[in-house]
Amino acid sequence: MLATREELKKIRDVYEASLRAEKKKIFICAGTGCISSGSLAIYEELVKLMGERNIPCSVELKTEGKAAPLHPVGIKRSGCHGFCELGPLALIEPEGLLYTRVRLEDCGEIVERTIEQDEVIERLVYRGDKRFAKRNAIPFYEKQTRLVLEHCGQIDATSIKEYLAVGGYAAFEKALFEMSADEIIAEISESNLRGRGGGGFPAGRKWSQVKHQKAGQKYVVCNGDEGDPGAFMDRSVMEGDPHRMIEGMLIAGLACGASEGYIYVRAEYPMAVSRLKTAIAQMREFGLLGEHILGSDFSFNLHINRGAGAFVCGEGSALTASIEGKRGMPRVKPPRTVEQGLFEKPTVLNNVETFANIPLIISRGAAWYRTIGPENSPGTKAFALTGNIENTGLIEVPMGTTLREVIFAVGGGMKAGPNGGPGQFKAVQIGGPSGGCLTKDDLDLPMDFDSLKRAGAMIGSGGLVVMDDRTCMVEIARFFMNFTQNESCGKCVPCREGTKRMLAILERLTFGEGREGDIEMLLELADTISATALCGLGKTAAFPVLSTIKNFRNEYEAHIYEKRCPAGSCQKLKRIHIDPALCKGCSKCSKVCPVEAISGTAKQAFVIDGIKCIKCEACIETCPFNAIKEAS
Repeated sequence: MLATREELKKIRDVYEASLRAEKKKIFICAGTGCISSGSLAIYEELVKLMGERNIPCSVELKTEGKAAPLHPVGIKRSGCHGFCELGPLALIEPEGLLYTRVRLEDCGEIVERTIEQDEVIERLVYRGDKRFAKRNAIPFYEKQTRLVLEHCGQIDATSIKEYLAVGGYAAFEKALFEMSADEIIAEISESNLRGRGGGGFPAGRKWSQVKHQKAGQKYVVCNGDEGDPGAFMDRSVMEGDPHRMIEGMLIAGLACGASEGYIYVRAEYPMAVSRLKTAIAQMREFGLLGEHILGSDFSFNLHINRGAGAFVCGEGSALTASIEGKRGMPRVKPPRTVEQGLFEKPTVLNNVETFANIPLIISRGAAWYRTIGPENSPGTKAFALTGNIENTGLIEVPMGTTLREVIFAVGGGMKAGPNGGPGQFKAVQIGGPSGGCLTKDDLDLPMDFDSLKRAGAMIGSGGLVVMDDRTCMVEIARFFMNFTQNESCGKCVPCREGTKRMLAILERLTFGEGREGDIEMLLELADTISATALCGLGKTAAFPVLSTIKNFRNEYEAHIYEKRCPAGSCQKLKRIHIDPALCKGCSKCSKVCPVEAISGTAKQAFVIDGIKCIKCEACIETCPFNAIKEAS
């Protein structure tokens, strides 16, 4: 156990020397995505093969630097590398080689050719317009600025020793011994760090409000619930660099006078929970949690609470109620969380990414932090990039980066369409169920809190779903409204009943049962819910509907008045017909139709009964003459 600041510095120096002694490092991605693809088996196989070939190999840092072999190889289970669709991933340093889609049978060749002979295995490197052996040369990584994610994929995600070796807990040490509480808060305020959970509230102001509350007990709570569909930014930090986030919580406790911290994680994140438990146990072992940390007057303890996956528990008052063992439901405000939060005590509540920014600001200073991104939204933002785009995964870019840069530079542009060429960009849904869609007209819009708000959207937690011209915007609105309606806690009538009514209308539209006045009713319901819902989640529930009506009203009108889906994706609105000029009357289509919707006479053109047809498309796949097509 480390009892003093001097002991912390000494052990950090030892682990740093041990890390430098590793002349070659192999980082096997042990994020959830790569683990599901078999990365842990690859890790075990590499360790076994190097043992069989008598290659000096270490799986953890040595306590004494002198005990390390002369030319060791360190093999590590790292956090998420970000390029999830190409996993399992293996990064080999110091060469910076990134191997993609690594299989168990590749391990022998990696050890023999790359580890022993320093050769590049060409078939395992990334191939875009050309081959990229070096990770940082791949446009997906080259265009990013990884600050919060800098250690994800670059250190052993399960080791406090490696975190210390790369300067971990130095910011906490500085705050503990060299700064007063007011100075810490002043530095965070000067940095203008805004909460990365979606609201963008200034972190320094929140901390200051808690510090000045007169209460014997205060709390620091980390929101790791992350309920947006497709979002996994916070999960990746908790899995890949848990100590960075925890260090931020320690600094917050120090600044605000809190001695207890809670991390609220959704139960669907078992890997994150496991890594956090390991990190907390390691901190207790090293004396970085508990009473009188490093011989100071500061005491701090951490607890993990697992949520049941309720989206509404991402809202502050619902989250604290859940930790207390109550049903997770928002309450009327004021009082706010900074005044009466967890157990009715003043509470600092920030999300994972916000806390992970804190050590950087304390170590490098607010002035440095404000050089990144725009003045009103400095720093970087992590996004989960998904949809009809070439490069999907986890990215981090400076605030203010445009949609065009993210989609076409980092994301590699649109995926190939049905004719082989790239699909046409149509829209991007940003901010999940609480966000809105942006279009071609917004491609040069800077992605920061204020610019997006003016455009009728919001960053949210950071989900980016890219859509091409084959995407039905009415269906997108229905999907998000279905999610929001299912996740409504039911406490307030506007959200409970209003979202149900909106969902019913949207479902009718996608089923071809739209009626005159449906668009106006959706707008009226959206306005009522936004104005009267109890919590922020309810107030933003209608945003996807509002933004899709604003930008794609013609699609709503086509569904209502023409009973047609312009994108051709609504199953109930598909119209399949047989081209009589191409049909040879072979009858194969009628034989595979499960509902007997196709009739005709042999050697004459067959016809489809549109009422009976269920649009299963079995006939299209069967026709040898390509005579059966979807109507445009």
